[in-house]
Amino acid sequence: MVACHVAHAGEVQVAVAANFAAPFQKIAADFAAATGHTAVTVVGATGKFHAQVKAGAPFEVLLAADDETPRKLIGEGFAVKGSAFTYAIGKLVLWSAQPGLVDAQGAVLKKGGFAHLAVANPKLAPYGAAAMATLQALGLADALAPKIVQGENIAQTFQFVSTGNAELGFVALSQVLQVQQLGKPAVGSHWLVPAKHHTPIRQDAVLLSKGAGKPAAQALLAYLRSDAAKAVIQSFGYGF
Repeated sequence: MVACHVAHAGEVQVAVAANFAAPFQKIAADFAAATGHTAVTVVGATGKFHAQVKAGAPFEVLLAADDETPRKLIGEGFAVKGSAFTYAIGKLVLWSAQPGLVDAQGAVLKKGGFAHLAVANPKLAPYGAAAMATLQALGLADALAPKIVQGENIAQTFQFVSTGNAELGFVALSQVLQVQQLGKPAVGSHWLVPAKHHTPIRQDAVLLSKGAGKPAAQALLAYLRSDAAKAVIQSFGYGF
């Protein structure tokens, strides 16, 4: 049985949206233990992955930060029809590494008192698009435009805030919870952005054309739907 398990083990090339890097690290380890397959991961912005897949990148599975990109890739012939599904619904937060700076209602955005607001590139990162939609909904987009510093993806945006290069920024709730799960003290302050301020951040997984017929790729997508994977996803603050 063991020999058979090892003989059929394979690799799957996975493009993972930056906000999902920490939970997927845990999921990939559990997936390997459960199946023998290895997930080779590249983390980045969903918009860039779209371009890279079209340019011939070797990815076999995409875990996007939206549902639009997988849908586009299917329509363009770069992903398998009927394979997309929502693996998580993301939550946006306004976060600062400084305790007490961000209040529970996000009123700091109107009060000011900060020089830089970090936002992921809305053209590449769905969380950045949600952040800009939130500023529009609050009527603050124009007023705060001069203070915005743009990260290429949500990981770089989080880095801007965590290092103090920006006093506050819009990041994924999963990133704030990641700090706590790594055993570090819960630092900073945050406001969980009400869902009414932006369209739902539905994060879809899709089997890319290069993964069609690949057992490891199909096994990973099946594992993402398992109770074990869902428990990890939920522990990082995502919904379903």
